[in-house]
Amino acid sequence: MKDSDILMLAEDGESTSEASARKKALLLGRQLGLASEQEYRPANASIAERAQHRARKLSSQYQANVETIFALALSYTPSDVTGVDLDPDWSHQFFLMAEQIHNRRMQDLWARILSSEIVNPGNFSLRTLALLKQLTHREAQILEKALGMAAKVNSEQRLKLISGYRLSGGIGQYFRKTTSVNLGLSQFGLPYSSILTLADAGILHSSEFETGLLNNKTPIQFALQGIQMKLTPKSGNLLFSYYRLTPIGDELAQLVQPKPDQEYLKALQLLFAKDFKIE
Repeated sequence: MKDSDILMLAEDGESTSEASARKKALLLGRQLGLASEQEYRPANASIAERAQHRARKLSSQYQANVETIFALALSYTPSDVTGVDLDPDWSHQFFLMAEQIHNRRMQDLWARILSSEIVNPGNFSLRTLALLKQLTHREAQILEKALGMAAKVNSEQRLKLISGYRLSGGIGQYFRKTTSVNLGLSQFGLPYSSILTLADAGILHSSEFETGLLNNKTPIQFALQGIQMKLTPKSGNLLFSYYRLTPIGDELAQLVQPKPDQEYLKALQLLFAKDFKIE
């Protein structure tokens, strides 16, 4: 980096949303200890001194991250239930990873994990923490969107993201142009690219699954973010297609409290109306 660039960083004021790309790039130098602070002048410091300054800044930021997460966790932890001692290895790894979480909303997720483990340990594995550490804010938003459209079927605890249903067998299939009914998740803000994003992150299986044939004499209970819906197949030749969360995705789902998507719910009801009795 040129001395003139270092001096520019030293003299630079607060960044603005309209700043040029070059200025934005130069502002990243603050994280590298290339901006003047109090008695520190990067242009007058050796590379070893700049490295030491950067290490101090990074250490301070890590400490601030951990303290923020800890303070949030305290606010989520009840005082009227019995707590447990965390596994020391889990606790050690948790804070090593948590210190590198800078985004405020992601810090909130980590705080909820810590609080949950103090009350009821064993819900979040180190493997899940490692994945969560790599999760971007955008990926977290996609996950929240997907969970807002996911449903629990009957007594199953695992969420299903219903993508449609299919007529398999029976004379009725000969009177249809297609035997598959697709919901089209993209029209509700969850395109296939988002499905692939969650799959690449290890949260969602990339391929669709199908249920077994549905019993037309047994109603199916749907729970969609607190909204209950009962479906009874009009024939015994129907089955659902759906996407399924991975075990890690199931753990992360405990942290997210999405709002139900009313438009998706209406579309789901219209989709089912032809082949299901809805109550």
